[in-house]
Amino acid sequence: MADGSLRFRNDELDWRITIHPGDADDLAYLGWDVGSADGLARATEAIAAAGCEVHGGDVALAAIRGVEDVAWFLDPFGFRHEFTHGPHIGATPFQPGADCVRFVTGEGGLGHAVLIVPDLDAATDFYVGAMGFGHSDDIDMGLFVRFLHCNQRHHTLAFSTVPGMVGFHHLMLEVTDPDVVERAYARARADQVPVAMTLGKHTNDEMFSFYVRTPSGFEIEYGAGGRLIDPDDWETVRFDAMSHWGHEAPSPPLFPGILRPASWTDHT
Repeated sequence: MADGSLRFRNDELDWRITIHPGDADDLAYLGWDVGSADGLARATEAIAAAGCEVHGGDVALAAIRGVEDVAWFLDPFGFRHEFTHGPHIGATPFQPGADCVRFVTGEGGLGHAVLIVPDLDAATDFYVGAMGFGHSDDIDMGLFVRFLHCNQRHHTLAFSTVPGMVGFHHLMLEVTDPDVVERAYARARADQVPVAMTLGKHTNDEMFSFYVRTPSGFEIEYGAGGRLIDPDDWETVRFDAMSHWGHEAPSPPLFPGILRPASWTDHT
């Protein structure tokens, strides 16, 4: 793009991920497809009622994002979220870099994102109460992680707490074939890409995956076989382990690379 940004596709849409040039490594925004103009109106009303200033009606921004309409806001922790509807289909068919790769997107969206927030209860109140996510489950193994859903994916958003800090931990990308995951892991090892967690299988969403550290400091989880749920018939549970097996961290472990002091407002 003209400003030096790079866009990446993994399905039929114009794009799914953008990397912007900047002075610091950070999460620029998260996009949430709310399905329709009515969905956008309802979502923005709920966010405004929670005390956040909502910015909408920006035709130029909608064109840049490749959607029919967009509204954005900063959550209580300073993360920017964009509600959209009507994503544009790419002008040409999507061609993966390897013929065997097929990404899992569609109604489940891109994958999932994991944030670091300073307060568990405030985050739950906002993401569940205002944004409307459902509570999938928790993992409590000394490190506590809460998992939220908005469609048939086991989780689309998750967060853990570091007192006084906010950050972006990882983005998950899912493919259809576990053999593709194993080959990607072998390539990462051969190319000496920093591995944050080895191959393993998670307890709650049953994802077979591994994690690599990006040059920007956040991680990408690359996996297959993620659990699907029925959001209307789901019982929240708690796990005491992150994985059935594997997902071993290096020694010393890689700590979050995108982490900064929190400057947040409690809107409750």
